[in-house]
Amino acid sequence: MLSLALRRKLAATSRTAGSRTYTTQPTSTVTPSRWIRYARRTGYLAIGGGTIYAWDKTMNASALTRNLRTLYTCLMITIDYKLNFTQEKSEKIPELHTRVADRMFHLFTSNGGLYIKIGQAIGANAAFLPKPIQAQFAKLFDDAPQIPFEQVLSVFKSEFGRPPSGPDGVFQIFEETAVASASIAQVHKAKLWPAPGETEGPWVAVKIQKPDVAIQTEWDLNVYRAVLWMFEKWAFDLPVYFVADFICDHLRQELDFINEAKNSKVMAHFVQSEPRFVDRVYIPSVYDDLTTRRILTQEWIDGVRLSDREGIYRLMGEKDNTRQSHKYSILSVSPAEMHSTSAVPTVTKPLKGGVKEVMQTMVELFSAQMFNWGWVHCDPHPGNIFVRPNPKRPDHPQLVLLDHGLYVRVRREFRKEWSELWRSLMTSDYNDVARIIRGWGVGLPDFFASVTLMRPTRLKKEDAAKHRLEMEEMARLSQYEQSVRLKAKLRDFLTDTDRMPKELLFLMRNMRIVQGNNQSFGAPVNRIKITGFWASSALTKRTGLTVRERLREYVGYAFFRWIMFSVDVAFWAARTREWVMRFWGRTAWNFEDEVERSMQAFAKDSFGVDVGPGAFGG
Repeated sequence: MLSLALRRKLAATSRTAGSRTYTTQPTSTVTPSRWIRYARRTGYLAIGGGTIYAWDKTMNASALTRNLRTLYTCLMITIDYKLNFTQEKSEKIPELHTRVADRMFHLFTSNGGLYIKIGQAIGANAAFLPKPIQAQFAKLFDDAPQIPFEQVLSVFKSEFGRPPSGPDGVFQIFEETAVASASIAQVHKAKLWPAPGETEGPWVAVKIQKPDVAIQTEWDLNVYRAVLWMFEKWAFDLPVYFVADFICDHLRQELDFINEAKNSKVMAHFVQSEPRFVDRVYIPSVYDDLTTRRILTQEWIDGVRLSDREGIYRLMGEKDNTRQSHKYSILSVSPAEMHSTSAVPTVTKPLKGGVKEVMQTMVELFSAQMFNWGWVHCDPHPGNIFVRPNPKRPDHPQLVLLDHGLYVRVRREFRKEWSELWRSLMTSDYNDVARIIRGWGVGLPDFFASVTLMRPTRLKKEDAAKHRLEMEEMARLSQYEQSVRLKAKLRDFLTDTDRMPKELLFLMRNMRIVQGNNQSFGAPVNRIKITGFWASSALTKRTGLTVRERLREYVGYAFFRWIMFSVDVAFWAARTREWVMRFWGRTAWNFEDEVERSMQAFAKDSFGVDVGPGAFGG
């Protein structure tokens, strides 16, 4: 019989041996290797990413994908500038600008929708941006494929609860193929049901907002704000964010077709209340009962778009003797607009007044909007202007203004200052010019005056000598130093963004496009003089003036008309030179061409910026 101590010793030995056996034996549970874990996690990420992408594409109109593309592009631009915009790489700065221009153009065209509108807003004021950016933005057309009819059908059922045509349709006839398609909306031709006692209903134009736009809008605007903030705080140290709220509010309004219908009615009222426009300008009527936030129904108009130069000259019975270059007339016009199926009216004989009459009416109309009415159409590109025979006087032309989505309201006090600025510029009252401009929180009055008139302007004689010295110094600077100088001048220009009237952004856009329209037809009218006349005349018609104040305004207007004689001399000198040059078979430059060439030289000498052809054309 074993003793107790021996038994305990044997038990301890057995436990030790069992423990060794247990630890050396393989287990039935195998721990996954590191590569298997990585593969599993990658699979989860791929499935999750694919699910989010599919949801974003099918349910969210690719808004998330578009914004990621935007943030990535802007990040790459910022990094590129931070690494390569240096004194040591000065000679490669043009290549840097080209890369940035290509990235921006690819971003806007890939995202489409509201990005095209934002890009066009930038492009309309791109004259002092690097030349590669100017060139790319000039190609930014608001053109997009048509959406399938199934989507049109869904919009109609959502807005009206019934299809666009058929026994229970909104219209008696609805053409399924759109006559024009842009990134935000497309236009179809339709025919109304006949009213009681009538055999036929009228034809109408039906503008339909594309379904994805409503989903994408707020995403796009929020990212636009973020990009402006990033460019101001991180990338370029320029005050650009101050325009974010103003631009976003107006772009958002453009997507509300009920708001567009209201704008159209307001403009129609102004036109009808001005005897000079009653027969010369027409605003298509709106069908309120067939208009919603996403569908706008208006009177159908047959006419020739201003973008169709050949058609306009044929309608007016004139020969196109201008230089055969269409770079100005199509800057803001999409191929869809230029090839619209809108019918050209039948004309048995040319309309009176010629192209000059058409341009006269156009410039006067937009001058009245700025100075008299304070209600300014911000997209007057040639695709939005028709010319047709006047229904009441078939031998005279009539302008038809379309697309009333984007307007800016000009406050009464600012409208007065804007009119005074133009009159002071035309009469060389440069002390008053400087006072008004500085009151808006804007520095560099010379620069602002030059951009407003689109011709180099020096407010003081000593500024000319100073300018010559700056020009000589600029010629000696490197690409990097010129860019730094431009950046500093832009900061000096925007001295107090809180006081700067935001309406200026859209007024400048309006004037650039109007100038481009006139320039594309050989500048048959003196745009600067016409604009100045309306500005000066508006000051005499302001309400609330005392007898003394009104008398002073009339005296100022009389003096203004006397000064305008010098502008006429410059205009007709340019016209005479153009005629002589053309007679001898040489290249002829019109008045607006001369203005643009002088502004190109001004931009190069003052800012070191190479401005491309048509950059001042809107």
